[in-house]
Amino acid sequence: MNRFIEFTAPGIAGLRPYVPGKPVSELERELGITDSIKLASNENPLGPGPRARAAVAGLLDDLARYPDGGGFELRNALAAFHGTEAGSITLGNGSNDVLDLIARTFLAPGHEAVFSEHAFAVYAICTQAVGAASRVAPAHDGSRGPRFGHDLAAMGELVGDKTRVVFIANPNNPTGTWLAKDELHAFIAGLPAHVMVVVDEAYAEYVQEDAYPDATRWLPRHPNLIVTRTFSKAHGLAALRVGYGLSHPDVAELLNRVRQPFNVNAPALAAAHAALDDREHIEKSVALNRAGMAQLTAGFEAMGLDYIPSAGNFVCVDVGRCAAEVDALLLREGCITRPVGNYGMPRHLRVTVGLEEENRRFLEALERVLEC
Repeated sequence: MNRFIEFTAPGIAGLRPYVPGKPVSELERELGITDSIKLASNENPLGPGPRARAAVAGLLDDLARYPDGGGFELRNALAAFHGTEAGSITLGNGSNDVLDLIARTFLAPGHEAVFSEHAFAVYAICTQAVGAASRVAPAHDGSRGPRFGHDLAAMGELVGDKTRVVFIANPNNPTGTWLAKDELHAFIAGLPAHVMVVVDEAYAEYVQEDAYPDATRWLPRHPNLIVTRTFSKAHGLAALRVGYGLSHPDVAELLNRVRQPFNVNAPALAAAHAALDDREHIEKSVALNRAGMAQLTAGFEAMGLDYIPSAGNFVCVDVGRCAAEVDALLLREGCITRPVGNYGMPRHLRVTVGLEEENRRFLEALERVLEC
């Protein structure tokens, strides 16, 4: 028992921190191996594009200076990109930071947040950290919608007078399931005005589905809508930690009251600005992801393994046994993946789509491990 637990704010006593994917350096240090691959954290295997790399290199002589605390250039570039105004943008230290800002702005003890079973773990963490309660709707069982996907009808049944925030990941992490335009828009339109609805589009650039919506287009009609995006995934800037939220200017003004000064560093601001219009790099990343996803799913089918069809840059595969045990054996093969038992999916591994050689190595290692 922590000796200081009785002095903490409500919700902290039962809080469990987010556990990130194991770094390659940690694995190799622990097991004394080399040449490991990491397919655990949904990173872009191509890394950042040339424009972003050049922007970071150009700032090395100015690292003694504080960044622009308001992110003027990036906010204006984002506003132009999305066809909105700079006052609608909230910058974050990754989109996780924006999710935390939303919780600290709109949730408090006595309030509730609604989200789906198997949804991104940060929703529960930031809700509990401010002393609010989580209401978790069961996911689809496959009878009325994609298995493991968000059941918006079930989520709507949990919305009440105490609800202040609804979190929706589209596509969802870790399942890769997604919601179509008509269904999602009808749900948002039916929410009470006192409920802020957060559509988390961290993986939007990877989606290749015609019916997939860009929720930012709905902002003028729904002042209680917040859409979050990130540069950590398709743009390949995970190490720099930069994301953003789009919302009604009055909502953004509140979020920016809570936002810490200088929460996005100067290299991140510059790299994100340069990456925003680098369509060539995005197109290469999406094409690589499409080919890699086909490679992985074909490998799973050859092994007779079920997987959840994914619209992101990762896929969850049912390994037919305790995934944590399979993951431990894969680590000894030099392959870092992500068991998702903490999401209520104890037999599934989440695997990031990597380079062709990385995908091949993983599939060969998985086949060896499952034959043991």
